[in-house]
Parts: sequence; structure tokens; C-alpha cells
Amino acid sequence: MWAAVAAAALASPLASTQSKTQPQSTTSTPSASSSPQQTPSDNGTFVIRKDVDEVLLHATVIDDKQHIVTDLDKSAFTVYEDGKPQTIISFHHEDIPVSMGIVIDNSGSMREKRAKVNQAALNLVRSSNPQDEVFVVNFNDEYYLDQDFTNDLLKLKEALEKIDAKGGTALYEALVASAEHLKQNARLERKIIFVVTDGEDNASRESLEQAVKQLQEENGPSVYAIGILGDEEHPKRARRALEIITQRTGGLAFFPKTLDEVDEISRQVAHDIRNQYTIGY
Repeated sequence: MWAAVAAAALASPLASTQSKTQPQSTTSTPSASSSPQQTPSDNGTFVIRKDVDEVLLHATVIDDKQHIVTDLDKSAFTVYEDGKPQTIISFHHEDIPVSMGIVIDNSGSMREKRAKVNQAALNLVRSSNPQDEVFVVNFNDEYYLDQDFTNDLLKLKEALEKIDAKGGTALYEALVASAEHLKQNARLERKIIFVVTDGEDNASRESLEQAVKQLQEENGPSVYAIGILGDEEHPKRARRALEIITQRTGGLAFFPKTLDEVDEISRQVAHDIRNQYTIGY
């Protein structure tokens, strides 16, 4: 089953056509709220009936200038499942706490960038809902859970400072492992991954498509990415990979021209996380 959400171009900040306003969408799979029940029909055969939980989608809407749009109402959205429009039964636009994984590239090329990246990650947490729970994963050609869920800034800072910048970039494996950790251990319904990397994946056993498929599993996270790709040998491929991951999970990708822009972007991400639309059908 494939679910997608589209936002109509209605409000003044939006582009003049729907195609220029790119809402990010998530894929969700309904789960049964109760065990199937067998009931006899008029002709004596049995029909299996079961109730299905509401499916929730988390959506971000941006205009053609990449500005986040936060003033839309329910009528601006249409939800499609397998190409068929669905009835929206709930709509929320509110600041609720999230479970978040901060996933930071610790490969050799990041050595000189980590200080500013770490500060940006901490400012993301400072700008987020104080009830969020956050963990830290550092990765190179392997990934390490250096701090499990907490909202203690000191513990997060210590985890981010575990810098051993060397080796390759197993980005996809780090993202999939972080998503699984969220799925198994998060206390909160909404789940976010914030990842910062400076290059293309060159060490994962999984392909981009395999990773995206796993990230899109039921109740999967929205992924927000910062790609510092100025020194990347194949910047177009690296950029496209981050765009695919974020677009298909309901997040956003940012590509700063300089390292100094990373801190401002992290605060923007925090603002967006606190202003996502939640749509149920």
C-alpha cells in the first residue's frame, strides 16, 4: 500500500501551481485495532470483518522558494492511497514532543567540521520541544549509539564530542539502524531523524532503495538532512540520495554553501518539526 499527501496551492506564500509546492509525504500502513471477527452472512457463509486503526501521515509543506508554509487548513490537503483519494478524518497542526535520533557523519572528511556541526546539533535540541527525547549516533563505516534517549544537554554534548573521524561513510546503515532503534524503544508517537553528512555513502551493504523502503515502514521516522557537499567528489549523486530519503519520509534536505550556515539550518529544522501537519484517514 502506498499513501501520499498533496497540498493544494491556496495560500498566498505558495506557488501559483500545485506542482511548484512540494509537500513531503510519509508512507504508513494501517494496523488492525482488533482481532478479525467471523460473522455469518444471509446465505450461511462466513465473512471475516476487522476494524482498522486510523492511519496518520506527517507532512511538511514548502513553497517554491523553499520556505516552510505553516498556515494551511484541512481543506488544502488531499490524501491518496494507491492512487485513490481518501477521506481525512483528523487534522492537527500543533507542537507535540518527538522522539529524535541525531545521526552525525564521523568519517575522516568530517574531522574539521565536527565542532560547528556539534554546536548546531545542540542548538537544534535547545530550539526543540523541551519534552523531546533524543539519542546520538556517530557513524563512519560503522555506527555507534553513543547516547541513548535523554533530554539532558550535557549528556548529548558528551556524546557528540566522541569524535574519531576516520574511515568511510555507511550512511544508509546508520539511518536504518537509527530508525529501528526508534521503532523498538521510542516512548513518543512522532519520530524524527536529523542527519548531517558531507558525502555519498560508500560503505553500506544496503542500497539507497533498500534503505528508503525500510525507513518507510509503518510508523517510520521523518528524516531531515544537512548535506555539506562542497568537497564531495560526486556532489550531484550525494545530493540526490539525501533528497530521495527526505522526500519519501516527510522531511527536508538542506545543502548549505558554507559550514557557517549549518547552525541556522538546524534551528530551522527545529521550527519545522514543531510545525508539521498531522493528517489522519
